[in-house]
Amino acid sequence: MKIVKSIYMLFLLFVCLASFDSPAFAISGPTEQLKPTLKVLIDILVDPSLKGDEHKVERRAKIMGHVVKGFDFREMSQRVIGKEWKTLPPEKQDHFQALFTKLLENAYIGKFEGYSGQEIKYLEERLKDDRAIVSTQIENNGQDIPVDYIMLKKEERWMVYDINIEGVSLVRNYMEQFKSILRRDKFEGLVKLLEERNSTLE
Repeated sequence: MKIVKSIYMLFLLFVCLASFDSPAFAISGPTEQLKPTLKVLIDILVDPSLKGDEHKVERRAKIMGHVVKGFDFREMSQRVIGKEWKTLPPEKQDHFQALFTKLLENAYIGKFEGYSGQEIKYLEERLKDDRAIVSTQIENNGQDIPVDYIMLKKEERWMVYDINIEGVSLVRNYMEQFKSILRRDKFEGLVKLLEERNSTLE
């Protein structure tokens, strides 16, 4: 199924989202900030000393430690619940961001732990003010899968806040899921659901 495949590929490619701390990346463009990040994440994934269930906690901590540097979870969190975000006090915004980030980690980090060296091709970069789209392709079982990284410039650093794979947007996918929950159970109901999902996945 297209959506299932897209979600799998989405988090297989999640490894491309982190950024190094070097100042050189702060003044470069979105593609230049995106490209080198793959190597550090792949190094973690293929490191023999980090393989196996006994090293899962350490391995995932290292992965997320890099991912959060280049992936704007706050921007994502704000977008997936829309106008509801502005009604929340800062502490509730922080709590939701933490829950949503943990949901992504718990649900999908295992997907890209199975990375097996698929080739990523960088096709083009489109810029408009502080927004950018970096278009790529990844080879998977003989097929080229289009992947667009949607990025926002914040303080000279380009941050990924959405990924679109074969027409499937991560942010829009969750936004549609959460919209009905917010309408029916309000924000408190959504928080409870995320807490339960995270508890189950962990």
